[in-house]
Amino acid sequence: MALAEARQGLLAARLAGLGAPKAALWLQAARDQAQARLAATGLPGRRDEYWRYTDAQALNAADAAPAALLPDDGEGEVFDAIPRLRIVFVDGVFDAEASDDLRLAGIEIERLADAGTRDIHWARDLYGVLETRGQSPVARPFAVLNTAFATDGILIRVTGRAERPVALVYHQTSETSDAILHHCVKLEPGAEMTLLETGPAAARFNTVLEVDVAEGARFHHIRTQGRSRGRVAATHVFAQVGAEALFKSFTLTANGALTRNEAFIDLIGGNGVAHIAGAAVGDGAFHHDDTVFITHGAPGCESRQVFKKVLRNGAVGVFQGKILVKQIAQKTDGYQISQSLLLDDDSQFLAKPELEIYADDVKCSHGSTSGAIDEEGLFYLRSRGLPEADARVLLVLAFLAEALQEIEDETIAEDVRGRLEAWLLRRKG
Repeated sequence: MALAEARQGLLAARLAGLGAPKAALWLQAARDQAQARLAATGLPGRRDEYWRYTDAQALNAADAAPAALLPDDGEGEVFDAIPRLRIVFVDGVFDAEASDDLRLAGIEIERLADAGTRDIHWARDLYGVLETRGQSPVARPFAVLNTAFATDGILIRVTGRAERPVALVYHQTSETSDAILHHCVKLEPGAEMTLLETGPAAARFNTVLEVDVAEGARFHHIRTQGRSRGRVAATHVFAQVGAEALFKSFTLTANGALTRNEAFIDLIGGNGVAHIAGAAVGDGAFHHDDTVFITHGAPGCESRQVFKKVLRNGAVGVFQGKILVKQIAQKTDGYQISQSLLLDDDSQFLAKPELEIYADDVKCSHGSTSGAIDEEGLFYLRSRGLPEADARVLLVLAFLAEALQEIEDETIAEDVRGRLEAWLLRRKG
């Protein structure tokens, strides 16, 4: 009873700063249902099992704490060398002038704010649907908050092979901006697309991405989370993967006061594939939490979870990952690895890997390790004339390589790798 009362108290404080946007029948119904679910569960505190390693106070507060704006370092946007369709949000508000024309062969793109004014839309069967399913067995209250109060987002329906990636670019211009965005992507059978996300977005950012990958479709998701030290973010990915379909997601995080990346992936068709990976580098007041739940609900499916974190000066990394294999999911191949590289004695890595298996013909493994820089490798590189700081950067990149390999497009992978290397070199001291 005391825990329930505490959750309700946290919810009341958070809702004090929110207004309920109005929409057409289908969207309003989804928002009303989400508000009812949120009222029943409340918001999490440290006594909640899946929040025991992460303090949600900054996410629960009525107002976003100020986060200083990034100075212009002349680097330009991530992915700026890649031909892409840019969709720009500034402090959570769609910027039509900065965005490209939303028309693209093989794909339909629309703003949630526009679609929400119509009584009938294909997103009715997706908005909030996968999020609702993803609340069991683990509650994800900030995703419910998002479904109830998201002010905008992008709806994408892919009917063929998109001729170039779609990039969601998030700019922050206010030190106290508080953005809530909800995106939906529906890939028809055999379709394929790449979705890119980049930018600091806001002082506090809450985003949900729901992805329906139909039979034989392929979805690639690559995002970089901005370098602002004061940024607070709660992100959520909900995906269902059909037969012979592919879902791949990779996230690079550099800095940020608090980042909680949650993912719930449901393999519902035979021989589906789901890979989710992340690389995080944090320095000082940095708390990074990856919480992942993959359900194998069909035979012959493959999943991979690959997460690497590099931490120093008191930074904290968290990994909570689970593979659930249902009885029907024979011939499952599940792999999970979470590792941290601790560059000093002040940083810490907290891991909770889990397997829950009800089938008897499976191949599943998980592992979690923490360690320091390889002194033999460091000695070898220095003996070849490399300065110690440069040698450490090379060893860090080698440590993160397995996660970066999950990016299938080599051009995008090189762009991400180059940005990461530049970031590390600037801070090599």
